[in-house]
Amino acid sequence: MMTNLFSTFDPATSTFSSMNWISTITCFLLIPLTYWMLPNRLNTLFNLLISKLNEEFKTLMGPNSKGMTLMMISLFMFILINNIMGLLPYIFTSSSHMVFTMTMALPLWLSLMIFGWINHTNHMFAHLIPIGTPAPLMPFMVLIETISNLIRPGSLAVRLTANMIAGHLLMSLLGNNATNANLIILPLIISIQIMLMLFESAVSLIQSYVFSVLSTLYSSEVM
Repeated sequence: MMTNLFSTFDPATSTFSSMNWISTITCFLLIPLTYWMLPNRLNTLFNLLISKLNEEFKTLMGPNSKGMTLMMISLFMFILINNIMGLLPYIFTSSSHMVFTMTMALPLWLSLMIFGWINHTNHMFAHLIPIGTPAPLMPFMVLIETISNLIRPGSLAVRLTANMIAGHLLMSLLGNNATNANLIILPLIISIQIMLMLFESAVSLIQSYVFSVLSTLYSSEVM
């Protein structure tokens, strides 16, 4: 029984061990379907999605992608599967925790910054001052660009976490009220729950796409 509304996001289910975080890695069993299944409609859709993402990421990164599209597509699929699995009953939503999102955002951003400042130092300095900035505003622009660059991993992590938490809270709230609702209000609550489920499915896809696209844009600045 829930003690409060936010207890649905509690990662611990027992004192000695917790099985919730296992749902984060079970998606690896679902990804390599091409190695043990015959081609079907799901496999065709999966390959079509990967090819479209590959074309778009190559366009964003330019000719110097050097295999970065493969990493971004893997990141997209990993987040998408975890988001969708979190919508199923009794499955822990790992993408609603900062531990999960920051673990992906911070190392990716840090590695890009280290690569950029070591190999393309002048290019990184040029990004601190946009073209056409007046001379009196240059110190302020350097400060603003530095701060905006430093908060990028936090914004990536918070964006994904907040969007996953918001929809799950609404669904949990309506689900708790459905147990005490009368027969007149119950169909309305069920229909709202169905619409929320469809909306959350779209949010799961959009947020994984936004996370991977923003990571691609950040990486294109240091290439």
